[in-house]
Amino acid sequence: MHVQMEKREIQAMISLLDDSDREVISTVTGSLLQQGADIIPQLEKAWEGTLNETIQVRLENLIQEIQFNDVKADLGRWIKTGAEYILDGAIYVAKFQFPELNVAKINEEIESIRKDVWIEINNNLTALEKVKILNYIIFDLHKFSRNNSDFYSPQNSYINQVIETRKGNPISLSIIYLSVAWKLGLPVYGVNLPKNFILAYKDEFRHRDAADESEDILFYINPYNKGAVLGRREIDYFITQQQIKPHPSFYVPCSNRDIIIRLINNLILSFEKLGYAQKITRMKELLRVMES
Repeated sequence: MHVQMEKREIQAMISLLDDSDREVISTVTGSLLQQGADIIPQLEKAWEGTLNETIQVRLENLIQEIQFNDVKADLGRWIKTGAEYILDGAIYVAKFQFPELNVAKINEEIESIRKDVWIEINNNLTALEKVKILNYIIFDLHKFSRNNSDFYSPQNSYINQVIETRKGNPISLSIIYLSVAWKLGLPVYGVNLPKNFILAYKDEFRHRDAADESEDILFYINPYNKGAVLGRREIDYFITQQQIKPHPSFYVPCSNRDIIIRLINNLILSFEKLGYAQKITRMKELLRVMES
C-alpha cells in the first residue's frame, strides 16, 4: 500500500527528473508511478512549465506509464468482477490509445440505440422479429456498417472511434450489437468464429442442459453483414470455404473475456501491419492481464 504524497513532495520529486544519476531517476520514477492517476494534472502542469526537454520526455513517459497501469487495473478488475458487460471491457481497451475518452458519451450512444429498439420491440414478437428490429435500428437508422476501405486500421477496434465513425470490423460491430441486446435482456451471445465473428441467439424458453450447447441456439447473426441471419449449415459452409479445421467452439457462445482477448489480438495484428513494435509489446501485456 503506497502513501499518497503531498503536492510539495511531488513537486520536489519532479524537480529531480533531470538528475544525471540513473539510480535517482529510477527511485523518483518509481515513487511517482505509485501515486497513480491522481497526480497526472500536476505532471501535465510541470510539463507545461518547463523548457527542459529531458524533463519533458521523462514526464511524458511517466504520464503514459500511469495511464497504461490504469488500463491494466481496470481490465483486471473487470475480469475479477465477472466481465458482465462487454462494453466496459471494450472501453478499457480503447483507453489504451485514448486515455481521456468520454465514457459517458459512449454509454449515451448505446442507450440511445437501446431506446430506439425498445420502442419497437415487445414480448409477443418472435426471436427473428426482434432481431429484424435490432438490425434495422443499428444498421439502417444508426448507420453502423463495416469498414471495407481500411479493414486493418486500429480505429476499427477502438469502440469510441467505431461509435464516432459508424464503421467497424466484425468484433467491434458485434460488441455494439451485444451491448444493446444485453441492455434489452435478449439472449444474444458472441461466437468465436475464426476469420469472422458472429453472434448466437439462444432459445430463452429452453431450460434443459443439452449435452451439445449448440442445440440451444435458434440461429446465428452476422453483424459484419448488417445482421444477416445464419443457420448452422452456413457456418459449416464458411468453415469449409475458409479451409479451417472444424471445432465445436465455432458453434457455441464464448465468454466476454474471450471477446476482449480477440479484440486485443485484432489490435496486435493492426500494429504488426503498421510496424508499431512498442504498441505490440503493450497489447501483449494486456493479453497477459486477460489470461491470468
